[in-house]
Amino acid sequence: MSSRRLRARLPHLLLLATVGLLTSAGVAQAAPSQPDPVCKKGEFCIWSADHYSGDAQRFDLRTANPEDCIPLPEGFDGSSFVNLMSRDVTVYQSEECTTEGDFITYPGAGTYVPNAPFVVRAIKIWE
Repeated sequence: MSSRRLRARLPHLLLLATVGLLTSAGVAQAAPSQPDPVCKKGEFCIWSADHYSGDAQRFDLRTANPEDCIPLPEGFDGSSFVNLMSRDVTVYQSEECTTEGDFITYPGAGTYVPNAPFVVRAIKIWE
């Protein structure tokens, strides 16, 4: 390629390189962040705001009996959660774990939900 042709294409190459760098930097910043406080193995952690922010509640088998409906503390609505228990956990829209409202079961051992599909008001841990 002659130097004249290279000089003619240089602005286009620089523009493409700049767009590539800006795009890749945006992807790196969009990666999910670690929940804070970090949820530990064997715990179900729930936050009052999306993306693991706001106030947090933590549950494990020392503080929660399997198959009992566990309402979240009064005034606390869950918006994001992590299930690091070895058991499945069902989240409920209802404080009484009724199936009239929304409910979904999430598998244990590493389920991350940064934005719950509904406000969570109770949970149930399965055997």
